[in-house]
Amino acid sequence: MNVVANVLVGLVAAFHVYVLVLEMFLWQGPRGRVLHGLDAAGARITAPLAANQGLYNGFLAAGLVWGLIAGDPVGFQAKVFFLCCVIVAGAYGAATASRTILFAQFAPAVVTLVVVLVAA
Repeated sequence: MNVVANVLVGLVAAFHVYVLVLEMFLWQGPRGRVLHGLDAAGARITAPLAANQGLYNGFLAAGLVWGLIAGDPVGFQAKVFFLCCVIVAGAYGAATASRTILFAQFAPAVVTLVVVLVAA
């Protein structure tokens, strides 16, 4: 069960690395604009904000990776803490920005946290 938990944590971390790349580097490109419904001017204006968001997603990913490589109890504690951070960020994003965040970020983190806690 611990292997499943760690794979799920790795997938959540990988998702946040993807979001980092999207928000920091691809925001003004076609993929970033289509995903967020922005025209070129809107993407250019919001790019600094998106890059800041991307950086925070990178911190979430780094914390989850730390949880994967650190020995217990620190590794377990880091996984739980950063998954809770992802859950809070996902809930806030779903409430204020887009409901798709509920399914892309919030729900996977909740499932992963439950598996991590059960596997402990």
